[in-house]
Amino acid sequence: MKKVFLALLMLAFGSAKAQNKPNIVVVLADDMGYSDLSCYGSEIKTPNIDAIAKSGVRLKQFYNTGRCCPTRASLLTGQYAHNTGLGFMTGFDQNSYGYRGEINKNCVTIAEALKPAGYKSYASGKWHVCANIKPKGDKSNWPLQRGFDGYFGILQGSASYFTPKTLTSGNKPLKIEQGFYLTDAIADSAVHFISQQNTKKSPFFLYVAYTAPHWPLHAKEADVKKYMSVYEKGWDKLREERYERQKKLGLVGDDIKLSPKDTIPSWDNIPVKDRVMWVKRMAIYAAQVDCMDKGVGRITDMLKKKGLYDNTIVVFMSDNGACAEYLSRSTPALETIGTDNSYESYRGYWANLSNTPYKEYKTRSYEGGIKTSFIVSWPNQIKNTGVILNNNQPAHVIDLMPTFLSVAGVKYPTIYNGNTINKVNGQDILPLLMGKTIPQRTLYWEHEGNMAILDNQWKLVSKSTEELPYQGAWELYNLKNDGSELNNLASKNPQKVKELEAKWIAWAKANNVYPINGTSMKKRGETFAREH
Repeated sequence: MKKVFLALLMLAFGSAKAQNKPNIVVVLADDMGYSDLSCYGSEIKTPNIDAIAKSGVRLKQFYNTGRCCPTRASLLTGQYAHNTGLGFMTGFDQNSYGYRGEINKNCVTIAEALKPAGYKSYASGKWHVCANIKPKGDKSNWPLQRGFDGYFGILQGSASYFTPKTLTSGNKPLKIEQGFYLTDAIADSAVHFISQQNTKKSPFFLYVAYTAPHWPLHAKEADVKKYMSVYEKGWDKLREERYERQKKLGLVGDDIKLSPKDTIPSWDNIPVKDRVMWVKRMAIYAAQVDCMDKGVGRITDMLKKKGLYDNTIVVFMSDNGACAEYLSRSTPALETIGTDNSYESYRGYWANLSNTPYKEYKTRSYEGGIKTSFIVSWPNQIKNTGVILNNNQPAHVIDLMPTFLSVAGVKYPTIYNGNTINKVNGQDILPLLMGKTIPQRTLYWEHEGNMAILDNQWKLVSKSTEELPYQGAWELYNLKNDGSELNNLASKNPQKVKELEAKWIAWAKANNVYPINGTSMKKRGETFAREH
């Protein structure tokens, strides 16, 4: 009788413990710059994302990998992207371990790892970590085969917002209905997953991967109209205004100056007849962010409606810095840009505004390419709310997996489905989110020959070249007093360069970075000219 009582007691305790595990919602923006949220200095209205910041914390210094699919691979697995096979891009197999063009079987996704703790997992939005995106063919790396219980979204890296290809529910393709808009559909499916989840039986993990505001510039007309007059000021004035707001918010101090504009012309030098098209490009981009924010509001509203918000970890971030790619499939008219009859980008002129105060863009390993806004809310645990944290303790997208496993009480597997699993590269950053310290460590980057290492306050960074061996000269910055990377100290401190280079090379050898692929986009027949 005593044994039966103890068994029932343990069962009851285990059930209560399972119910107390937090739900986890990760919202990922696509190609959004560091300053594009109003709580990070923007003039774009993002009240719903700001509300998450008000009920949680913001980080000053959180990093991604600098590119869409490598960041997704790292987020989902807690590993550097090369260890997952996605050191470059999906669907481009270079026949080396780090560059197979999709996530491998030596990693587990967050969804797979959380299953032993009773979690249900759902994904809504852009997947972009599998090679095959067609209904026929290998689906082993599609969401349902990588641990998720439900999926809605696109499998590819970019698509029309009105008529996207590869729109998928579960493992089946979907037809596009009239009036479809992808940003709204991603939010609506996420809301549906929450509404259908039986939280009394199990907690859940929800991965909401927006395509907004990645090109093409596609937005609803009413949202665009809200911002047309805003951007008549031009990029110079708006960049200065964002920087001043960032200083008032406490996001930047005297150590972070407003970086020079590269070769971007003065707004006053843009011919008056051309300005309205430039204004509309940025108004469309802002409308894409605005619509995404409304969707985030619907997601948090559903969490609150079901009484789940207080025990849900909500994360918001971007996959890389703003995108300077010059994209145009035709010569657009003012009336058509933003509609499904156009396929445009907002280009480096406006991307420089998005990345205020930092320099460079997506793919590069400077702060403008790899630093993201990062917001976390968990009312049951994070009590010092509305604050901006970091204290010179950088965090990285590889840290999400170990943090989530820690709060769920799950051990990271060494074997999964008979495959040996690579070690997790990130660390639990929950103490950091609680305002405490985390162990000091070194962080590393490589993408298309763009390389960097961050070791305490020292950052060594290199911009890739167009030809073999793709590696440009090392530049050395002290981020403690030069957070904008304006004063290259490499010639003054060659010993520090050698020291950090040796560390980077050791990391590269240990993490499947070699052979460096460089600007292999040429081999794929793709040319992305840049305006800057």
